[in-house]
Amino acid sequence: MAYSFLQHKIMGAIEADDEYWRWLEEGEFRLPRCASCQHWTWPAHFRCGRCGSWEFEWTAIAPEGRIFSWTRSWYAFDRVMERKKDVPYITIVTELPAAGGARVMGVLTGDTSNVRIGMAVRGTIQPPSAKTKFYPSVTWEIVR
Repeated sequence: MAYSFLQHKIMGAIEADDEYWRWLEEGEFRLPRCASCQHWTWPAHFRCGRCGSWEFEWTAIAPEGRIFSWTRSWYAFDRVMERKKDVPYITIVTELPAAGGARVMGVLTGDTSNVRIGMAVRGTIQPPSAKTKFYPSVTWEIVR
């Protein structure tokens, strides 16, 4: 399979998270877990910060968690002009209990009128598109 994100690489990335993007493009939400000490490592790195191991397992988990932080964008900034039609939109940081509290960013969809820290959210994997600079993405929706 020719992965879209590989043809649109973001400059300056260390590429430890390439597996994350590959799995998303395959329709699976996976995060890295140290094969030695089982510590979750996100953002991805090549070496475990807890035990020093170089081996990671990309473990499938449900994209479910709670809003850790959020912000509403009222302006289409230079590097995200693809989202101009979506303004205003909310970006959240979701804390994932199933991944040791790892935190993943994404755009909140659906009714965002009463968004609060601590609300339960569920993620949906979106295929690569021009809006996401040809990377797959996870959008989040409040669980009511």
